[in-house]
Amino acid sequence: MWNNTLNIKVLAAIFISGLFNAQLFRTKDRQDRLEGFDNQKFSYGFYLAANNFDYRLVLHPMFGMDGQRNLVQTKSSYSFGAGLIGKMRLDDNFDLRLEPGLQFMSREIIFNTQSNDQYAGGTAANAPFTPRALTEADKLRTVKSTYVDVPLLLEVHGDRWYNSRPYAAAGVNWMMNLQSNSKSTDDNANGIFRTTTSNFAWTAEIGIQFYFSRFKLTPGFRGTFMINDELVADNAETPPYWTSAISAAKTRAFMFVLKFE
Repeated sequence: MWNNTLNIKVLAAIFISGLFNAQLFRTKDRQDRLEGFDNQKFSYGFYLAANNFDYRLVLHPMFGMDGQRNLVQTKSSYSFGAGLIGKMRLDDNFDLRLEPGLQFMSREIIFNTQSNDQYAGGTAANAPFTPRALTEADKLRTVKSTYVDVPLLLEVHGDRWYNSRPYAAAGVNWMMNLQSNSKSTDDNANGIFRTTTSNFAWTAEIGIQFYFSRFKLTPGFRGTFMINDELVADNAETPPYWTSAISAAKTRAFMFVLKFE
């Protein structure tokens, strides 16, 4: 009885191993999907993105710090985006991609800067000001942004392994913030947090391309990091509770993208 059971298990293992090998590792009679698709000079598609946006803040040592305690903090948010894909083939391993899209997000900045009342008499860099009691509305700024994101990426990819291949990409972005409030004459004294409209960033991405019978699906992870300072300073007469506490504010974003070509 034991020998019969053992023999059955051995035969089943050999059968499964042979089937597995025939289906996944033998190239004979196996048809690759979308053969010749990547040999096109130009191709097009679209993408969807799930995003996490945040600010990387550099705080002012006087107005933004109380000893070792940060007086300004940020809260990231999850959001979404979508865009188009234009690809130009350079050679067997390199492509040039232009992927313009829209990114929507809302971030929070919390200002616990009431202790800056101690500088009301003025400093070498700031004129005297009249202290005000900060309300909860004064301490919280909800910064809504809509970026027109235009990344130009150089992609390098490996050889196809059946119906998939890995890739990595990097490049630069021009990002226009449609909700920057940069031209507003009001500032944080009136509840308006202002940022720059035109910005530049760099992007890195990695993922795997999968080939189906009618389209190519590419899931990937992307990081985008602003190069320039996005902060627009408050007006000169505004107390140093808000932008005076920040030396620089730069967006950083992490995205999961799904591309369809």
